[in-house]
Amino acid sequence: MASIWNNRLAVSIFGEAKGPAIGITIDNLPAGEYIDTEQLREFLSRYQEFSDNFNKNNHSQDFHQIMSGILNGRTTGSPLCAFIQNTEQSGNDISQINRLPRPGQADYTGTLRYRGFNDIRDGGHLGTAMTAPLCFAGAVCGQILERRGIYTGAHIQEIHGIKDQNFSHTDVTKDDILSVRHKKFPVIKNAIGKKMQEDLQAAAEGGETLGGAIECASVNVPAGIGSPVFNGLENTIAQLLFALPDVRGLEFGAGFQVTEMTGSQCNDNFYIDDHAHIKTSSNTHGGILGGISSGMPIILRVAFRPSANIAKPQKTVNLSSMQTESLRTESGNQTCLLPKLVPCVESAVNIALLSHMLDYPHFC
Repeated sequence: MASIWNNRLAVSIFGEAKGPAIGITIDNLPAGEYIDTEQLREFLSRYQEFSDNFNKNNHSQDFHQIMSGILNGRTTGSPLCAFIQNTEQSGNDISQINRLPRPGQADYTGTLRYRGFNDIRDGGHLGTAMTAPLCFAGAVCGQILERRGIYTGAHIQEIHGIKDQNFSHTDVTKDDILSVRHKKFPVIKNAIGKKMQEDLQAAAEGGETLGGAIECASVNVPAGIGSPVFNGLENTIAQLLFALPDVRGLEFGAGFQVTEMTGSQCNDNFYIDDHAHIKTSSNTHGGILGGISSGMPIILRVAFRPSANIAKPQKTVNLSSMQTESLRTESGNQTCLLPKLVPCVESAVNIALLSHMLDYPHFC
């Protein structure tokens, strides 16, 4: 089923964007893990509260119902089920979307896949609102990992060609990650963030949307996590990241820059540090070799296309008359999704890491 991901951990998402509720069930979490609900709210607030001049139409969502899986603050070993109630269930004009699929949206492909019976209000099960349950699961997994010293953090690395400073691929630390996590606009260099926001404002005034890239780092992941071929650590991370809306590219380490390198430039030489740990002098491999963690920071970069919801006339086909028509959607209310997607990227990586860490000796 498209809504179920099962790789040691099992994650099942249910609901539709404008339905009464959306939610998630997480199975096979280790029992006895303390889950701080206040920390969950803080993590999810980064996803929910990005409502400024660039995104004006957020859903009213709050994970205030945890139905099972936690008792007295600890996981019980049974499936953890949580859901969000939607306080705003009015949707787009369904009759128009049924006839006029919006360019760049999944209206047309979803109609073909589900023979026209799918809920198309705000994308239904294919809409961006469905990233909220994934974010909740990642917040839970993140707490379990952080108690073992494994931290994952992300920042907006680029918007519309304006680039933030990168994480150090060899020396990024927990403090580097936490320093960005608590910023309203998650960039490393605040001056660059200001330029990005100015560009977003200009785009919003012109009815346009912007895309960019998010860089993510995980530190203190022990060497030896993952498997080769079909169950590699990169494979698992990629599968979860591509569940996010508008992902169009993924790089680990040096990514596509390796095409410009020689073998000697690309290889990361091993050495023993002052604590008798084996490390590499560089990290073009992004912390993963042969699908298995090397002990170096896991570094990845995710590219997102601009939101399709632009406030400009576009061409589409009327599915009733089979004639080309002009379509103008609601005013652009999602100028850039990247600030909202930063915790989602972290969540996807957290879920992937925990699913593999369950095989690690003495983890539970």
